[in-house]
Amino acid sequence: MNLIPRDMPNWDWITLILFSSLVIITVGKYFFKNSFFVFLMLPFNNKYLTLNKKKGKLVNGFHILLTISQVINISLFIFLSRNRLLERDPGANITEFWIVTGLVLGFILVKIILQLGNGFFFENHTLMLDLIFEKLTYFNYAGLIAFVANIFLMYIAKGNIPAVYVIFILLVIVNLVGLGNMFRHHQKLIVPNLFYFILYLCTLEIAPLVILISFLNG
Repeated sequence: MNLIPRDMPNWDWITLILFSSLVIITVGKYFFKNSFFVFLMLPFNNKYLTLNKKKGKLVNGFHILLTISQVINISLFIFLSRNRLLERDPGANITEFWIVTGLVLGFILVKIILQLGNGFFFENHTLMLDLIFEKLTYFNYAGLIAFVANIFLMYIAKGNIPAVYVIFILLVIVNLVGLGNMFRHHQKLIVPNLFYFILYLCTLEIAPLVILISFLNG
């Protein structure tokens, strides 16, 4: 009987990334227990945003940990989804994952810089900080969902393409809820400047989704 060599996919680095994400989330839960449980209820009430608006906003420890986890998991979700849709081995190309991570991080940083620049030039710095904090908070929540989704796609629903679309729609819904709440909280300022708000939606919210869908479809 002849032995037939078999190439086994190397998924160790993906498992390590998921484990690192779990460590970051666990550290956040351990040191910021109250904030963590309030954060979990974000889609259903605004208590987390209300409690944290005057606590350093973007630079508090819990928010930073969630943002790191968000960048990792959103990037990994995009990477895994693209490979599932193209029917490729997800463990074969770690370089592509780091490229996706760089693009996600770059997009977030550019978006923050543009919004801070808007606040500086139009003298609405406080408003821009509030908007950045609210949007990043909902994006962080999407990152938490993406963490669970990545485990599901990697180890449970391998090759399940409908699952990719369902998770993608769920992530979009979370961010739409964030946009809706942002509009509701600041409608007195947004309505008189509706044209600029629509321009913001098209350039920084809708356009990235179109680019992402094109990327996922190869």
